[in-house]
Amino acid sequence: MLIVAEAFGALAVILNFIGYRQNDINRYRFISALALASVSAHFFMLGAMAAGIGCLLACIRNLIAMRYRQVGVLYAFVALNIGFLLYELFVMHHGLMILVAYASSLIFTVGSIVLQDANQIRRWFVLAEVLGLIYAISVGSIFGSVFNVSNLFSIGLKLWQERRTASTANYPKIQQ
Repeated sequence: MLIVAEAFGALAVILNFIGYRQNDINRYRFISALALASVSAHFFMLGAMAAGIGCLLACIRNLIAMRYRQVGVLYAFVALNIGFLLYELFVMHHGLMILVAYASSLIFTVGSIVLQDANQIRRWFVLAEVLGLIYAISVGSIFGSVFNVSNLFSIGLKLWQERRTASTANYPKIQQ
């Protein structure tokens, strides 16, 4: 079962790397949803319920956000995240580390629905990815950790490329 779980994690890494390279926000949301479904399966197979739920909600949220981004959608997904967090804390008595997973999930939720600029989303997602990395390490997820590190690298690379493109656009052109 561990090999299958890690295979889902590896697939998620590949899909999410492709997703973060997209400039079209809905193409990003769709590819990211596929990656999130894969990494959700990975975490559920490892018994990391908080990350499995957070990623599954994120998958569904990304698909819905491709078409609907009203405040009601945001509130519904925030409520679902908080509801599952409370269930895990007070019914299942999971440890406080799940707060890190759900904080990451909430940042992704708000960013995916509210923000429309891909670069602004990438900047906020750096924090969410760091929180996800902390949680993945805490549950012993090899590809969950690789997933977050890869995503941080992809975000950083894309932000650097955008900054470089913007700075070269500001240089005056030399006429010959």
